[in-house]
Amino acid sequence: MLVEFLSAAALAVVLICAVVRPFGRSEAVFAVPAAALLVVAGVIPWADVRDEAARLGPVIGFLAGVLVLAKLCADEGLFHACGTWMARRAAGRPRTLLAAVFGLASVITAALSLDATVVLLTPVVFATAARMGARPKPHVYASAHLSNTASLLLPVSNLTNLLAFTATGLSFTRFALLMTLPWLVAIAVEYAVFRRFFAADLDAPVSGEDTGEPPEMPLFALVTVAATLAGFALASTAGVDPAWSAAAGAAVLAVRALVRRRTTPDAILRSASLPFLAFVLALGVVVRAVVDNGLGDALGGLLPDGSSLPALLGAAAVAALLANLINNLPAVLALVPLAAPSGPGAVLAVLLGVNIGPNLTYAGSLATLLWRRIAHQHEHRVRIGEFTRLGLLTTPAALVLSTVALWAGLRLLPG
Repeated sequence: MLVEFLSAAALAVVLICAVVRPFGRSEAVFAVPAAALLVVAGVIPWADVRDEAARLGPVIGFLAGVLVLAKLCADEGLFHACGTWMARRAAGRPRTLLAAVFGLASVITAALSLDATVVLLTPVVFATAARMGARPKPHVYASAHLSNTASLLLPVSNLTNLLAFTATGLSFTRFALLMTLPWLVAIAVEYAVFRRFFAADLDAPVSGEDTGEPPEMPLFALVTVAATLAGFALASTAGVDPAWSAAAGAAVLAVRALVRRRTTPDAILRSASLPFLAFVLALGVVVRAVVDNGLGDALGGLLPDGSSLPALLGAAAVAALLANLINNLPAVLALVPLAAPSGPGAVLAVLLGVNIGPNLTYAGSLATLLWRRIAHQHEHRVRIGEFTRLGLLTTPAALVLSTVALWAGLRLLPG
């Protein structure tokens, strides 16, 4: 009984501190000691800690590479050019700007991960709306929702995808093929709801139509990103970990930036967000302790078996609920080992739940929590009631329809 209490208490402390960030401290400041305490107390054996570190090591390495790659793309001017393109495309029309934000955020989230959308694109969206004189709320909320929903497409689009990718047994290309239709369906649902939910904001007159100069796209950064994505697919086919492709792409841009004196080794190291990487590893250890000491058995009784449509819908629903209760990262760590015996369809259904489900509450994903902090930095008040109402209108519909799309894809693309 004591080990169950200690592991559950440690997880609660880690998650609460990740949400509240007491004294402005990093999540790792609380997660690493919590994980160490569980090891010292014998709640989780040292051998299991090594196993978890070995499992998460490649994922953490990949995450570091993508974070560096995204920051160097920003330094090259990629996100500034995207903002200029959005302003010119919208030409003073908020509804067109919303469509541009949806398209751009979906592509950036899929290619450079949700962190790039939250950290790098959201400030650009604020600046673009301000330059147009448009109300920022619909466009800023879109970056929050799409950082979760649009992260379904590729194994590299979200940390949750990376954690589940190996368990699916799928190649990079087949994963993307199976998730394309759910990805499109979920984004379409979000877009339809956003147009109605924010109708008053989108129809309000704008106070300016400054579209800026024609954007100069940083071709070198674009080519590097495209080559890195191609490298992910080739690496998967060859059995090479995608972390190496991410590292290669980041290294190419890093060398270029260093030679041109546009960055420093210290800035590159900071962009890898080492405290957050430590948090991911510590959280994995804490979740492993909770799963091994009771949660796994409880969830095993809730998660449906098989890949029928009712089973996939059930798996997605359980995953979405758990993501909103304990955050999507612990949820995927807990559910993927349980879903894997039912085949790749069940694992992908879990991913739908943990990626779309967090749009329902603030605490559903770390990306949403980070987005809220960025919104507050731009003096934009986020109302929990409005956020939740929007989530209730988008999340259930997107989750059900994308799961149906997954079920259809599994039957149309067997093998």
